Amino acid sequence: MDRSLSHKSLTWRAALSCDGGACVEVAADRNIILIRNSRQPGGPLLEYTSEGWHEFVSGIKKGDFDDLLN
Repeated sequence: MDRSLSHKSLTWRAALSCDGGACVEVAADRNIILIRNSRQPGGPLLEYTSEGWHEFVSGIKKGDFDDLLN
């Protein structure tokens, strides 16, 4: 589904620690989670199912991606 036009009406959120730079923003559209770059709000979106997003966030919380922080 092409969400390039409809994503402007969504409520986008960034991490509270985002300092106004290039931040990841997320929004929910029904059972789909959308991700974009705050510096390119009209740019490409990543799209995840609710289940996929839950698995990803669970992996972050468990530390599965901590090696990418270095």
